[in-house]
Amino acid sequence: MRFIGLDLAWSRRRTTGGAILAWDGNAARLVAWDPALGDDGSILAFTLRGAGEDGALVAIDAPLVVPNERGTRPCDRALSRAYRRQEAAAYPANRARLGPAVRGEVLAARLQDHGFTASPLVHRQGEVRQVVEVYPHPATVELFGLEKTLKYKARPGRTLASRWAELLRLRELLGALADREPALDAEPLLATLDPAGLRGQALKAVEDLLDALVCAYIAVHLWYWGEAGCRRFGDLDTGYVLVPIRPGDH
Repeated sequence: MRFIGLDLAWSRRRTTGGAILAWDGNAARLVAWDPALGDDGSILAFTLRGAGEDGALVAIDAPLVVPNERGTRPCDRALSRAYRRQEAAAYPANRARLGPAVRGEVLAARLQDHGFTASPLVHRQGEVRQVVEVYPHPATVELFGLEKTLKYKARPGRTLASRWAELLRLRELLGALADREPALDAEPLLATLDPAGLRGQALKAVEDLLDALVCAYIAVHLWYWGEAGCRRFGDLDTGYVLVPIRPGDH
């Protein structure tokens, strides 16, 4: 099985980070990554190369089902209520904001043309070719037991130094997954990523790669544990988001 994480930029003017993991029977091993995928064609090509002809689960940080013209999807409202205390609320997704062609919907449809299913139900350790929507902020809260989300995104009032520190913390937390179930072996990338001193596009590349790696690990976690390791908000008709949980936590 392959597991592909995409930190998909909502706007086609911005780049997308991608990471690919391969399950070797004991751990999910990082085999490929790209911090700056460009247009939709390059993102699709990266994903299809990573998937090959075998089973693959693609986890995308972007809305994949957006039926509402305005307002907020029910799944985003429910997720925001669940994780407001941890400051992991979802951004409101609607077609007026993302459309008329919603990028995540377009990518999911193109993947379906290549044999992928679009479903929020992930069967435990099944051989699948599937694409799902995920969101790293509540995922890191659940996976790492955080009281608040990590503050590494560029926001008013956040200094570069504070963002560097939070990215380093995320890197360390991802590295610690080497001793978790399922295990993650991403040392070839994590050992080279040092955000300290970076700014602009170079800093964004580190951020996008780490987010993509989080998405790829979410895919592994969902596949490894199935429904016991998943918290699902919404449905395929109105939109959904999958959040990994440690089995037995909810």
